[in-house]
Amino acid sequence: MLNKYRASLLVGVIAAISAVSTLAAEVKIAVTDLTYEEKVSEYFRTVSATSKTSVKESNSVRDTDKSYSERNSFQGKHESSYNESEGYYTYIDRGELHSYTADLKGAILKGSSLRLTQARPYPNKDMEKIYDVIGRIKQGLYPGADYVLFGTVSSIQFNQDSMSLGNTASANLSLDLVADFSLINTKTYEVKAAFSASGSGKDTKLVSSAGDRISFNRGKVISQTSKSLAEAAYVELMTQLDLPIVESASGDRATKKLPEEAKKSPVKVF
Repeated sequence: MLNKYRASLLVGVIAAISAVSTLAAEVKIAVTDLTYEEKVSEYFRTVSATSKTSVKESNSVRDTDKSYSERNSFQGKHESSYNESEGYYTYIDRGELHSYTADLKGAILKGSSLRLTQARPYPNKDMEKIYDVIGRIKQGLYPGADYVLFGTVSSIQFNQDSMSLGNTASANLSLDLVADFSLINTKTYEVKAAFSASGSGKDTKLVSSAGDRISFNRGKVISQTSKSLAEAAYVELMTQLDLPIVESASGDRATKKLPEEAKKSPVKVF
């Protein structure tokens, strides 16, 4: 009797896991490029100078008793102006970063049965509405998607520093990026998951002295940042959706263990 109960329980658990996997496989998600907003100040200096000269000539001739008289006159005028101005022009720059979501898409594809659709970039010249994800959904920018994973940059910072090490010097270029994500239902506009994730990258050079010219590998730094951001975002997404987290091929994924109840019960995520 006990063996039959265990067999029945095992079948139920397998069926539950299969149901969750099948349900997740039917769901299509569009991952947007990271939207950003930045306050930019630019120095300006303008100089303008104009100069204008005009000459007016008049000529008159008189004939009195066959005696001629002639009179000439000249009138000149000169005008000039000089203007100089300088200061700072401040404006808000908005747009999308296209270099930080490819690794996230790859992590979702490799580490879950969720399906992805291609999101279209923001097409409008009016960037003031770029954060209006509901409006973007209504514009049809995510065709076929059941959910949109909308990411925005909350902080991005390049840092460069150096340190003297006796006869040599160590120079570093690092990048830290923090992004906020929301998983939004394209039909009901309900938020199914919301989290922040961070990524970082670093390139270190050793030189003979601190004054030597250094050429950093910015592509390497950006790639490392993208990969670490993808790992963090993937773990957060799977955790909030109660889906199993698959170890990365290198085994360096900082996984978060799901509660045992979530693993054993047929959790309906969507």
